[in-house]
Amino acid sequence: MSEKNAITAVPVDPLIARRWSPRAFVAGRAVEREQRLALLEAARWAPSCFGDQPWRFVVCDRFDDAEAWQGLHDCLVEFNQQWAKNAPLLILATAVPNFSHNDEPNRWHQYDVGAASENLCLQAAALGLAAHQMGGFDADRARARFGIPPEVDLLAVIAVGHPGAPDELAEELRGAEQEPRSRAPLGERFFRGGWGSPVE
Repeated sequence: MSEKNAITAVPVDPLIARRWSPRAFVAGRAVEREQRLALLEAARWAPSCFGDQPWRFVVCDRFDDAEAWQGLHDCLVEFNQQWAKNAPLLILATAVPNFSHNDEPNRWHQYDVGAASENLCLQAAALGLAAHQMGGFDADRARARFGIPPEVDLLAVIAVGHPGAPDELAEELRGAEQEPRSRAPLGERFFRGGWGSPVE
């Protein structure tokens, strides 16, 4: 895997700088059990409103339960299937919408699952693994396949595995894999003291 460190205005932690979302994974190489558990522990210790931990992750490991892995892979849109087929882990991130202590709506449940998912992705980078979050999947199909209650929100599928070489991808995907990473300038997304006033 080529390094694609973020180009930042000031230095940030190297782990954050090197985390990115590749699509190339080494086919046939499993994520070890301890690595898998480290990913989940990282997600488990994310912050959440009232410490409620609204996340529920369905972990599908090709080398542990090929049928479950295939079931989640089949829920992906065709574009994502073509590259995620080499990822040994597919993880479905879901969110319980009500607080556990009073069953009232938790307005922050999806926000909290996003934090847990990012923790997982950062831990993957720390372990030398690659992680790619995707929204392109059939939520209704996944809900039925995995018996997920109707009130639970299905948010994303995260592919995790050992980083591969871009030439393993279909030709139309190789370019994006090799292009430099980019983001909008800070002042376009971050405001000082009020909406639209760019930070300096």
